[in-house]
Amino acid sequence: MAISQACLDKLAQFDTPTICNVIELFDVRPRNRGYMDARIRSNFPDFAPVVGFAATAQFRSDTPAEGGDAYGSIQAQLEQFQQLPGPAMVVFQDVDDAPAAAVFGEVMCSTYQAFGSTGLITNGAGRDLEQVRALGYSVFTGSTICSHGYCHMLHLGLPVRIGGLMVRQGDLLHADANGVSEIPLDIAGEVADIAGEFVAAEEIVLDYVKASGEKSVAQYDALRGDFMEAVAQLQARVKRS
Repeated sequence: MAISQACLDKLAQFDTPTICNVIELFDVRPRNRGYMDARIRSNFPDFAPVVGFAATAQFRSDTPAEGGDAYGSIQAQLEQFQQLPGPAMVVFQDVDDAPAAAVFGEVMCSTYQAFGSTGLITNGAGRDLEQVRALGYSVFTGSTICSHGYCHMLHLGLPVRIGGLMVRQGDLLHADANGVSEIPLDIAGEVADIAGEFVAAEEIVLDYVKASGEKSVAQYDALRGDFMEAVAQLQARVKRS
């Protein structure tokens, strides 16, 4: 399903928890599925949310590659970017247990960014974090390690499992300081369209509790009821559609 750049830009205006909340309205998956767990964390939590299509790869660094350049697969990986329906979000599964060396550094991230990638996610480690921050390139990792060891890619474009989430080539991912979520492609446009309305519904309660002055439980309950009604109306709309 084609997703326009305008839709991706709209999705990137909202934080990942809001995107998760809106996906729940569609009731297309269990509420405890579809996102990565706490093992995957943003290295730069002050960066804005990023959105991209998964470019998957499997990686290891604890043993030498059986032949060829350890970085020789990057060219093929970049060519795969061109087959995606939009900007790539690089997703590396590190199969070493525990990670033995860094999956990425400044050179790799600079290269990926130059070819349109919005970010990189791995259960493994990263390095050159100060340089990568300066690029403005978002990375999400399980750890940090100073050396690249015997880094090499084992495969490209096959499903990988990262932070408890099975990620397939071309999956649409949304990520920020709070974590990483997959957005089902068939509802991505609707999620983008109604996320702002969901935020406005939350503000019914937030405006009250954040304002100065005395509060009453009765008024809070009434406003929470208004919020729940607004969410129910949104959910009824998406189910009709």
